Amino acid sequence: MIDSHSPAPGPGRPKDPAKREAILAAAQVLFLAKGYEGSSMDAIASEAGVSKLTLYSHFKDKEALFCAAVKATCETRLPRRLFQLADDCRIEAVLLAIGLAFNALVNSPESIGLHRVMVGMATQNPALVRMFFDAGPQQLLSDLQRMFAEVDARGLLTIAEPLRAAEHFCSLIKGARHFRLLIGYVEAADADAGSDEAHVRDVVATFLRAYGR
Repeated sequence: MIDSHSPAPGPGRPKDPAKREAILAAAQVLFLAKGYEGSSMDAIASEAGVSKLTLYSHFKDKEALFCAAVKATCETRLPRRLFQLADDCRIEAVLLAIGLAFNALVNSPESIGLHRVMVGMATQNPALVRMFFDAGPQQLLSDLQRMFAEVDARGLLTIAEPLRAAEHFCSLIKGARHFRLLIGYVEAADADAGSDEAHVRDVVATFLRAYGR
């Protein structure tokens, strides 16, 4: 079940950003190594080198910390600047940059491990799984949806349904390799950077053919 503890403390000294980062890093390590249920707030505080009081001053409960860790990982690997269209942008280059970043994120050992944890939690804690999806995958889809709406408005591509186009793009990038990684059929180390880039370039070319004006 979702771990809920005492409410966040009231106003006090300003929070230390470095400690917040240390807590998020520790949470990512433990959630991947021991799963959500196997990672206590005590253990995360110890791993981060902070007191339990400091941990709760940043995150009110384990649920909030988990969602923040997922969101931080996505924002680091897929920064918002990738979805900002310059006046003179080439849409092919924009899609290639996003595709390469997403491909690297979704197929990384950390992401594969987290997805496996969420699959295991699907029947035990569906509320947490929904929160994971909203904090990570849904955020990416929303960013793409907004960008594709702007792409259509500028006449760069013809995209009548931006959300559907976002789902198509992500599904094409993940392809069959992502599933092979999830079930352990192959390992991430088996692929090389050249094959990853060739895959993403092929996806972008296919997407442009489908939505080109």
